[in-house]
Amino acid sequence: MEIRNALEAILFVAETPITAQELAEVVEAPHADVEATLEDIERELTDRQGGFVLRQVGGGWRLYTAPDMLPYVERFAASERATRLSNAALETLAVVAYKQPVSRGQVAEVRGVDSERALHTLERRGLVREIGTAPGPGQAILYGTTELFLEKLGVNTPQDLPPLADHVPPAEIVETLERPFRPEGSSNDSRS
Repeated sequence: MEIRNALEAILFVAETPITAQELAEVVEAPHADVEATLEDIERELTDRQGGFVLRQVGGGWRLYTAPDMLPYVERFAASERATRLSNAALETLAVVAYKQPVSRGQVAEVRGVDSERALHTLERRGLVREIGTAPGPGQAILYGTTELFLEKLGVNTPQDLPPLADHVPPAEIVETLERPFRPEGSSNDSRS
C-alpha cells in the first residue's frame, strides 16, 4: 500500500507525465511493481467514474480531469479565484519584470526564498518565459516577461514600467527599518 500512496501523491503534484522508471527510482521499488500499481490505479479510477483519471501519455503517467467534468472545470477556470496570482507569484513577476534577464537563482536571492514553483506558475500563465542562458559555469536559464504580460499591464516595453524609485522609501527610512535585523556590532554607522 505504501508504494501506491507514494505514487498517488507524486502524480497529484506532477505537472508533466512521469515515466514508470522515474517513479520506480523515486519510490525505490521494482519497475514491474510500479507499472502494475499504475495500471491498477488507472483501472480503478476509470471504473469509479470520478472527477479524475490516470492516463499513460507522452511516455509517462499523469492524472487528468475526467472528460465529463470539463464544463465544471471551465466554469472554475473562468472565475476570479482561479485567475488570481499568489503573493509569491506576484513578487516573482515583479523581480523578473524589473531585473530581466534574470535567473531563478537571482530571483530567489532578491526574494529570499526559492521561487521555482512561482516561476513555473508564471510560465504556465504565459507571463514569463525562458529567454536564454547565462554565460559561464552552469549556464543558468534566464527569464523575461512576455507580450501577454506587457498587454495585461498596458505597456509596450519593459522600459515603460513605472520606475522603482517611485516606490522605494528614502535611505534613512530603509536604514531605520533594517537596523533591528542587523547583528549587534556590525552597524555601518562608524560615526558614533
